[in-house]
Amino acid sequence: QIQLVESGGGLAHTGDSLTLSCAASGGAFGTYAMAWFRQTLRKEREFVAGISWSGESSFLPDSVKGRFTISRDNAKNRLYLQMSSLKLEDTAVYYCAAQVCPYCSGSYSTDDISEYTAWGQGTQVTVSS
Repeated sequence: QIQLVESGGGLAHTGDSLTLSCAASGGAFGTYAMAWFRQTLRKEREFVAGISWSGESSFLPDSVKGRFTISRDNAKNRLYLQMSSLKLEDTAVYYCAAQVCPYCSGSYSTDDISEYTAWGQGTQVTVSS
């Protein structure tokens, strides 16, 4: 089973940029579709970005599109989330997640939380004005 560890969270001001990283171990990282989710105390876990196992396809919801970028480096077993133009509402605990996807196409990824079977412990991002 793959293990995931997020890092890079912290304090930021509105308009700032921050990059999160997720280190994977214990599994064939290149066969997993990956995603970032976030959660606050008041909301359910929310999809932020997804990327296919090959990295050729990614998608993000409108709430972060144009501000966030998801990428991966399969050689380094790393997933990234570049966040820019941060807003107060981006404050949350951010989780990376893995979906076993040995037969998926290189362009497949999903925002369906139930498809993700491995999760990191989360990293806190706090945005203040």
